[in-house]
Amino acid sequence: MLVAPSPAHNGPMTVIKINAITVPEGSGDELAGRFAARIGAVDGQPGFEGFELLRPTDGRTQWLVVTRWADEAAFRAWTESPAFAHGHRGASAPAAHGGPVSTAAELWSYEVAGGTTASAHG
Repeated sequence: MLVAPSPAHNGPMTVIKINAITVPEGSGDELAGRFAARIGAVDGQPGFEGFELLRPTDGRTQWLVVTRWADEAAFRAWTESPAFAHGHRGASAPAAHGGPVSTAAELWSYEVAGGTTASAHG
């Protein structure tokens, strides 16, 4: 399916939120384990469309947490919820090597402007 919204599109549009987390050497497995322990925690949130945790394979130290939301309001409702606060309360806890599991994080925001899906070719 080709995704090509028109410039006149006025309805809600999927937004992508990417949390780029800088992870020191030796902390990646800890980060992955923390996400695995909370898998599904956001699934029931209204407007939530999907989640991926991306591990770098090219020597970078930034892991990417990619979430898809129906719109900005759905994402904001999640970040203001008690479930969000509960899921992030241990984010500064030390990793197994004694240091923090992350040293920095940036939130990047995007909306889908075009693309394709595998079903468009099948």
